[in-house]
Amino acid sequence: MPNGILLAQDHFTGVSKMIACLSLQRISSALRKRVGESGIMFGAGKTRELLTDERAAMEAYKREFIEFMVQSDVLKFGDFTLKSGRKSPFFMNAGAYVTGEQLHRLGLYYAQAINDNFGLDFDVVFGPAYKGIPLAVVTAMALQELYGKEVKYCCNRKEVKDHGDTGILLGSPVKDGDRVMIIEDVTTSGKSIEETFPIIKAQGDVEIKGLMVSLNRMERGKGTRSALDEIKDLYGFPTAAIVSMADVVEHLYNKEINGKVVIDDQIKAAIDAYYEQYGAQA
Repeated sequence: MPNGILLAQDHFTGVSKMIACLSLQRISSALRKRVGESGIMFGAGKTRELLTDERAAMEAYKREFIEFMVQSDVLKFGDFTLKSGRKSPFFMNAGAYVTGEQLHRLGLYYAQAINDNFGLDFDVVFGPAYKGIPLAVVTAMALQELYGKEVKYCCNRKEVKDHGDTGILLGSPVKDGDRVMIIEDVTTSGKSIEETFPIIKAQGDVEIKGLMVSLNRMERGKGTRSALDEIKDLYGFPTAAIVSMADVVEHLYNKEINGKVVIDDQIKAAIDAYYEQYGAQA
């Protein structure tokens, strides 16, 4: 087992369970591949057991991440005004991850989610300024720690620098042939990608492999579909989230964390009303 996995297990009890399930997933994937290649048949019960274990591990990982966001004061419930002008009963702020432990854990979650949804066939992790900058750094580190995958990180500046390390990019240059994974905290309207996409494509013949965010807010973007779906349709690359608001509500409704119910009946009613007004259509 790689040293990075052992270290992660030593430091984070919950995250270690997530990382440990990687072995199960790899074994299960390998077994399914061998069945397809050789025609060897395993018992149906054993196959179901493997798949059930994988799904259970993933659900546990999502629940853990939801509680991690709450405990880190990143995901809050109350009355908030979003950049879009919408009044929302919940708010996510990735800038609240401030300690080394929190950032380390966050990178591990992103790394596994990227691998689960997209695989590891990319060269650069790109984080749009500003909150995407630490996300790109910790995710690049976690990909190396968990999978031995060496990737570069890159971010954009809000303004072009005209002295010293000039240009609009921070970190590794993006060049012809690079395969880029974009990571953000959350996407509400798609504005950030609207600004970021032309910057990345202007660097050369670059393939964007996907967009990974922490939370799918599941609300309308510019039209009737979710911002993630609109981005996928408009720019032609896949999108995914570690968890959705449906996952969050299901897990936190009437659940105590640190002695306090996170989503009580009043907050649940406010969330339901919000989605009546702004919920995305499938």
